[in-house]
Amino acid sequence: MDAWIEVIALGGTIASTPRPDGNGVVPGLTADDLIAAVPGLKDLAPIRARTLARVPSVEIGLANLRDLAGLIRRVEAGGAAGVVVTQGTDTIEETSYALDLLHDGRIPVVVTGAMRHPSLPGPDGPANLAAAVACAADPLCRDQGVLVVFDDTIHAAPWVRKRDTTATGAFWSPAPLGWLAEGRPALRGRRPRAPALALKGEGMPFVPILKPGLDEPPRLLDAALRAGAAGLVVELSGGGHAAASWAEALGEAARRMPVVFASRTGGGRVLTRTYGQPGAEIDLIRRGLVPAGDLDALKARLLLAFLILAGQPDRFAELSLLSWRIEA
Repeated sequence: MDAWIEVIALGGTIASTPRPDGNGVVPGLTADDLIAAVPGLKDLAPIRARTLARVPSVEIGLANLRDLAGLIRRVEAGGAAGVVVTQGTDTIEETSYALDLLHDGRIPVVVTGAMRHPSLPGPDGPANLAAAVACAADPLCRDQGVLVVFDDTIHAAPWVRKRDTTATGAFWSPAPLGWLAEGRPALRGRRPRAPALALKGEGMPFVPILKPGLDEPPRLLDAALRAGAAGLVVELSGGGHAAASWAEALGEAARRMPVVFASRTGGGRVLTRTYGQPGAEIDLIRRGLVPAGDLDALKARLLLAFLILAGQPDRFAELSLLSWRIEA
């Protein structure tokens, strides 16, 4: 067989069917089932199908992702032109970024799924799978790391977010890389890539995310320290602002472990040099906290945890600032 696209199924809504007792749907379809539901899919490229799991995406953990990254390396070495991963949408914004940190190959790795399961009118899984295969097979998408393709939009894994519980256009990023036009990818830019991280440990380090609300004391911060956190991400208001009552506690934590602060707004880069009151970004950085750059709290947690496993937590600031080049 000439160069092919490897479709790897992990379960999720795209693979879900009704339970015999009528109590909802559960993942049950295989990769072969998903491919068979898309007319003309094999005309886009030769395809090989592989079912690794049939689970909801909240059950995908670091061990699964490391195994998947290893499999992707092997199929690339064997001659695959690209990889498509289908899974549940609940954790795609996390799993795609985790894979991006582990993927060191040149072939496209495209993650997709569905918001409507196959038993509903107008399921979106077949269209998303066709778009993902088109991207994985196109040389334009090489050297772009891990992409997320939904609703004919192409997102870079470090930026993509799920912003709706059920809408077919749930996935969004502040700077989409491109779109599908007449079934072919069109990119408006090229995304940056850093060398893949080599993880030394096995399990995921305990790096909790804390999101303080109005007039909330830092008791959960104390609890995280007592529970043995290896690092910490705090999701703060605005450009990265905590109440003054948190500032001293956060500074104390930063003397013991890496502490990253992100914005809870969902858009924009966290600030570093605008506001100077106690608990604002200038004060927090002076106390030893590290700004999350372009990453939201979920992705900042993954990057910090992976850097702890790689023995390189000091690289967080370098790897959290991202930009892409506009195509001529």
